[in-house]
Amino acid sequence: MAVTKALTGATPGSKSSKVQEWDLEYTYENDKEGDATYYTSTFSTHVDATDSQGNVNFTPKAEGSWTKAQIVALCPVAHWDTVFASQVESVITSPAVPPTRNESFTIPS
Repeated sequence: MAVTKALTGATPGSKSSKVQEWDLEYTYENDKEGDATYYTSTFSTHVDATDSQGNVNFTPKAEGSWTKAQIVALCPVAHWDTVFASQVESVITSPAVPPTRNESFTIPS
């Protein structure tokens, strides 16, 4: 299982020339498209500089001052890693097997 993951979307919301919020997308792929074990999922999050409880998530600064690593650090990647692994497990590795239907069953008398 070769999992690749990447930041695939980052939209800043600025005020007074400083980023105050981010809308972020992070995409995971299991193996290559066309493989029987291929699976992909995109996660998204919205991050405000300061949340509703007053916790500081990041210090506002100009868009051009951000590095990719700083933006990725805003994503809950560890959580998404777990969720993606669970998705692959349930869809690819160990999918649910539906019961076999017996349409010719005769009701006992």
